[in-house]
Amino acid sequence: MSDVGLFYVGAVLIINGLGLLGKITPKGTAPLNFFVGTLQVVTPTFLIMTSAGDRAIIAGAAGIYLFGFTYLWSGINAVTGWPGEGLGWFSLFVAFTAVGYAAYLWQTGERVFVVIWLTWALLWLLFFLVLGLGRTGLTRFTGWVAITEGVLTAALPAALAITGLWRDSAEAALAAAVLAVVALVVLWLVAARTPVRPAREEAARAVAG
Repeated sequence: MSDVGLFYVGAVLIINGLGLLGKITPKGTAPLNFFVGTLQVVTPTFLIMTSAGDRAIIAGAAGIYLFGFTYLWSGINAVTGWPGEGLGWFSLFVAFTAVGYAAYLWQTGERVFVVIWLTWALLWLLFFLVLGLGRTGLTRFTGWVAITEGVLTAALPAALAITGLWRDSAEAALAAAVLAVVALVVLWLVAARTPVRPAREEAARAVAG
């Protein structure tokens, strides 16, 4: 995924997280989902068409579609009011694929992004539970996870890469893994303090990251 594309993935995850928390209406999240979703479909298509058969480029580009389809589908559901079960089950596919990408990146030595892809797998698994299985009690937790991952796994790494400050190492990956575990525990405790309201349940049926 390009650094610029990843930066805007961070933005849309934050917006969709706020939608899951009931701070933004589903229709209010739709424009950015369409903008970023379109970007994340056009970009990999261009990369694949100009890859000259380079399998590394194709493999990297193929993963971008997972995000593009999610955001476009989210935008469509938000505007039309269509049920979110299909998007939820697609999110399960994304979660499994993200684990596969983490394994692939382990072979290439991109240690920090191994951790990042695993956190994305968890987030899309939460989308599956909320949208596909109707576990609306997880809506608030999922919203907080989406916002946090939007910052820590997308916007911040992209900004560091764009400015030339990004560094990858085994030590950085270990620190990222520890931070991820601690953040999840804290977010679970924060989410557990406030029950899901009806507005959030409605958002959960229409919005995903």
